[in-house]
Amino acid sequence: MAEDKTARALALAKSRHAGQRRFGGAAYIVHPVAVAEDLKGRGYGEDYYITALCHDLLEDTDTSEAEIAAVGGGEVLRAVQLLTKPRPYDMGAYLGGIQKNPLAKAVKCADRLDNLRDCVQAPLAFQKKYYAESLRWYRAFMAGTPFEADFEAALVVLGQKIVKKTSKSDEKD
Repeated sequence: MAEDKTARALALAKSRHAGQRRFGGAAYIVHPVAVAEDLKGRGYGEDYYITALCHDLLEDTDTSEAEIAAVGGGEVLRAVQLLTKPRPYDMGAYLGGIQKNPLAKAVKCADRLDNLRDCVQAPLAFQKKYYAESLRWYRAFMAGTPFEADFEAALVVLGQKIVKKTSKSDEKD
């Protein structure tokens, strides 16, 4: 039964993210799958995996809350709701809500880590913005979690990439 639930969540995520792309051109579905696999590798269970697969559906597709609840149940839906940024949103309030829900928090940590790693393929201006946002908001959010060391390592890599790109840009001037 668990496999069926996970398979249904993966099928939903694949169908709804069809045609979407990541920086660098990869199919968008690689992101929620990478987040889910990271959580699985750290020993998190099925609800975490399913939440990871569904975490961007409300924000980035026309998927309904009922569809998410049908594949994941109420706890998964609540976590996905918390992970969905309202428009407009206040970062402090957004992360504060996530912080109170262990399921949403673990998924957000894995999500940010994957995005941070993938960000090296983004344009320089986006990299700088994402790096600064990660320092300001996510360093404290990640503190004490199983993701903290990997997050810090990814920050270093992105920071080095920014310095390298900025130096090359300065040399051209």
